[in-house]
Amino acid sequence: MPEPGETPDVFHAIAEPKRRHILDLLLEGERPVQALVAEFDVSFAAISQHLRVLREAGLVARRIDGRKHVYSAEPEALDTVLEWTARYRPLWRKRLGRLGRHLDGQ
Repeated sequence: MPEPGETPDVFHAIAEPKRRHILDLLLEGERPVQALVAEFDVSFAAISQHLRVLREAGLVARRIDGRKHVYSAEPEALDTVLEWTARYRPLWRKRLGRLGRHLDGQ
């Protein structure tokens, strides 16, 4: 189980909708930066910045192929998020159970 302070990079990285979209695209297969830029209405520099955040969080990997920078998803980094949220599953179940009983009683 991750300790407090070990997860902010991953949470910060996936908090931004464009970065989640980039990650979704890369889960379909690796792509060069130019292909990712073509998917968004933002600058090359903006996509590069998003990719840097994702890379620093361990969510994507980069390889250089000649002059191209090609990115791929590293979804294992999301295990940190799954482990962190797993701590709250019993609480969610308890509260949802209580809500279900309340709704059934109406």
